[in-house]
Amino acid sequence: WLAAHTVSHFYPPVSPGWCGPPKSDFLISECNIAVVHLKILMSDCPLSLSEQIRELVPESQAYMDLLAFERKLDQTIMRKRVDIQEALKRPMKQKRKLRLYISNTFNPARPDADDSDGSIASWELRVEGKLLDDPGKQKKKFSSFFKSLVIELDKDLYGPDNHLVEWHRTPTTQETDGFQVKRPGDVSVRCTLLLMLDYQPPQFKLDPRLARLLGIHTQTRSCIIQALWQYVKTNKLQDSHDKEYINCDKYFQQIFDCPRLKFSEIPQRLTNLLLPPDPIVINHVISVDPNDQKKTACYDIDVEVEDPLKSQMSSFLLSTANQQEIASLDNKIHETIESINQLKIQRDFMLSFSRDPKGYIQDWLKSQSRDLKLMTDVVGNPEEERRAAFYHEPWSQEAVSRYFYCKIQQRRQELEQALAVRNT
Repeated sequence: WLAAHTVSHFYPPVSPGWCGPPKSDFLISECNIAVVHLKILMSDCPLSLSEQIRELVPESQAYMDLLAFERKLDQTIMRKRVDIQEALKRPMKQKRKLRLYISNTFNPARPDADDSDGSIASWELRVEGKLLDDPGKQKKKFSSFFKSLVIELDKDLYGPDNHLVEWHRTPTTQETDGFQVKRPGDVSVRCTLLLMLDYQPPQFKLDPRLARLLGIHTQTRSCIIQALWQYVKTNKLQDSHDKEYINCDKYFQQIFDCPRLKFSEIPQRLTNLLLPPDPIVINHVISVDPNDQKKTACYDIDVEVEDPLKSQMSSFLLSTANQQEIASLDNKIHETIESINQLKIQRDFMLSFSRDPKGYIQDWLKSQSRDLKLMTDVVGNPEEERRAAFYHEPWSQEAVSRYFYCKIQQRRQELEQALAVRNT
């Protein structure tokens, strides 16, 4: 019941074809929560007081109430920790504004320049940016938000082989705060900037037909599959006899080109319907007019960044300071409970001795004798055997006769074996 209750708490029941969370993580979470609940409900708490002590000290009920409240609190904290672990498995993003600054400078030709660069007019384009209201301690570099950047210059001025400036992310890419492009020229140049955002997790642009059907333009694969499942449930396309299949309506038939399909086949069929997202396109004019040198074009771009709460949740799970303090306090409570139990045993001993000293001493000696007998594995009853009356019982004569008979038979066998060896 615990496992079933736990599963329904995190994930609602869905179709067998639903592409939900990974099975391994799902089963691990289910088992972890079930084990935690079983431990809380079935464990014999060593910190509780016995019923006899509670009867002797009625005020101890306040301690038991605190102990019961602590169990509920531990259970709640454990549930919240598992909730946080599950939340960390899902992407936690916030939409922020990335301000993009585009500016350029112009260096006119200088006939008296010593170097070749100064004798030729040139311009320099700068593309920079920063995150607005960034609360993070470590500022993210501008290039970390993009997968690629392409600057397309006027092909008539720079030719088909030199009009493109490209930057693409690689595993060894060093992040930077901006990009600079320098080219020779003394006339204004029209350029186009193509910025491809680096989505984490990756996002895809939907086929136009599928985008119109779901009302989604660009989204992650999991969100697209969830939207498809919502469309199936809303339009009751799931087969009533075989829940694994979906009866396609006219829109589904146009998109997937079949009258009936399994929902588990949809992720594979989506491969041909998902395209790379559209880049951000900015048209800009690189001006060589000295009056325009101080002008800067600004653009605000919506980007997704990690939620600061995620790092706080991770640090909470990894923190062990409070757990160590709680463990030390539990040890102190356990030692106190042990001392109370020992005092209870001593009190019972003194009370029993004060009521009947003689009978208590006799009972105590009998108990010690039984313990000694168990410890030494003694056969019989030593306490009765040390008395003379024990050997005058009616069975003693027969026991002596049997003992001597066994000894005579044993001696006879020894003699017969000795004679047989001598004769051979």
